[in-house]
Amino acid sequence: MTNKTSAQRRKTSNGPSLGRSAYSELEEMIITLRLTPGSVISEAMLIQLSKLGRTPMREALQRLERERLLKILPRRGIMVAEINVASQMKLLEVRRHLERPLARVAAQRATQSQRREILKFVDLIQETVQNDDAIRFIRISKEMYAKLIEAAHNEYFESLSLFQGLSRRFWFAHRRSGQDLKILVAAHVVRITAVVDGNAGEAEKATDALMDQLEEFARATLNYPSALHC
Repeated sequence: MTNKTSAQRRKTSNGPSLGRSAYSELEEMIITLRLTPGSVISEAMLIQLSKLGRTPMREALQRLERERLLKILPRRGIMVAEINVASQMKLLEVRRHLERPLARVAAQRATQSQRREILKFVDLIQETVQNDDAIRFIRISKEMYAKLIEAAHNEYFESLSLFQGLSRRFWFAHRRSGQDLKILVAAHVVRITAVVDGNAGEAEKATDALMDQLEEFARATLNYPSALHC
């Protein structure tokens, strides 16, 4: 019986992590518009871009389809989801009612070590404003939400992942300047601070302010072009 090489063993044992890697890479490509909304692409193209195999890529595609970032078209390819204001407003309508209790229970249940971890995100996201780095903000935001959900001690808040990618992409596509990033970060800082302080009421209030801001941003996109048309 032939012994497997170390590379083959790593590939076999790290199947799930390769799937997560494929998902993260492909998700960022969609969110940052490297894959154009509405375009139809092939699985072979994505495998070539990511340098990952068919199995992890298919795992990633299935997850991204659940999150409505793409749609698998049998015998035709993969269509990257389009962006429109109506869908974003529907999404925010539902997201608000998940974000509010997430902030409240995270403020109530977070351990001291979790509060310290969450507080670190204040400096991290403020640094993205100083550098006008929207892509880094998107990456940090994803980590920040994972910590908030962990602090809530309720795994069902993970359903927010169904909305986060679409929300981040909409914002990324329509942001006009560093001022948009500054405004968004300021709203997140208020929310994070309330959670860390254990002030559930203020955390809910800050969440409503954040959702109001995102809704206002979405409506305003009707009056100016997005990055897709620049």
